[in-house]
Amino acid sequence: MKEEELLAVLRLQKCKAVGAILAKKLIVNVGDVTQIFKEKRAVLSKINGIGNHVLKHLFDPKNIQLAAQEYNYIKEKAISYSYFLEDDYPQNLQHCIDGPLLLFKEGNLDFSNTRIISIVGTRNMTSYGRDFCSQLIEDLSKYNPIIVSGFAYGVDICAHKAAIKNKLQTIAVLAHGFQHMYPKVHKKYTDSVLENGGFLTEFWHETPPLREHFLRRNRIVAGISKATIIIESAVKGGSLVTADIANSYDRDVFSVPGRTSDIYSKGCNDLIKKNAAYLLNSASDIAEILNWDLPQKPKSIQKQLFIELNEKEQRIYDFLNEKKAQQSDVISMECNIPVIELASILLQMELKGLTTPLPGKLFTLV
Repeated sequence: MKEEELLAVLRLQKCKAVGAILAKKLIVNVGDVTQIFKEKRAVLSKINGIGNHVLKHLFDPKNIQLAAQEYNYIKEKAISYSYFLEDDYPQNLQHCIDGPLLLFKEGNLDFSNTRIISIVGTRNMTSYGRDFCSQLIEDLSKYNPIIVSGFAYGVDICAHKAAIKNKLQTIAVLAHGFQHMYPKVHKKYTDSVLENGGFLTEFWHETPPLREHFLRRNRIVAGISKATIIIESAVKGGSLVTADIANSYDRDVFSVPGRTSDIYSKGCNDLIKKNAAYLLNSASDIAEILNWDLPQKPKSIQKQLFIELNEKEQRIYDFLNEKKAQQSDVISMECNIPVIELASILLQMELKGLTTPLPGKLFTLV
């Protein structure tokens, strides 16, 4: 995205009277985000929803200065971002009419994997919910999904930690800007999340974690995934809002049942009772509904002579040639290659007939 375009998007984001839906309508009708602020007000006023109140805020000169300040921060800190009309924007979220114009990103995010699920629930998680969440993600790991949640207390952080433990990419969607971290106690998990996935937010860097921002965050959690899973919830709560949003997007929703007397199972039981969610007993329920097949093992390919290797493949080849069979974690550390990237490289080397996987996450040369 060019400088002028990014500044225009930021300026549009800052307009209090223009939400994501109206902003997208403006862009589509005018044809280009930069043209919005060059167009005559009389022309813009003909677009449905653009009245004098909106025009007043749209051309507020304060927004120009604020957009420039945020632009400078993005450039200074090398913040990555995705615009809703570009290819690197999450595909599922692209189909949501109220999806953010711009998403800010930190970490090793890879949306090429389409198996994305969101896991949410109460912050007052019970041992039943914790055990179910951990076991569920362990059982799902063979399908290699991306695990999305909101980095909050309870179910959220349990899902992130279980994903990291099982070497799955995890995405934490924040309800504030990158200058803040909420809750502060979870700051100790930021490095591991960044290594195994990363953070997403639509909020500018100085935006604090206000109550209304969590509701906006929930639509991203629901919209970015193929399905939303509610582990535990009381009769009211943010996770039920996320379930409602997911249903409005025509996404699958799964709910973990519990005893009728348990406070934090009542919300889940109600979802099932109202046919607003599938009853979730195990990972196989998700795989069946979402039509997930287990990744196929690549067929044995005869090793070729004089195979061309890139720099990282050569590094791995030389290491295994010296050390023989090694676990993927050891290869990652010794060859200085992130685990999430290593899996893809090892697969390519296997297809070239150079390496072969062994039980216990071991790899060796053919």
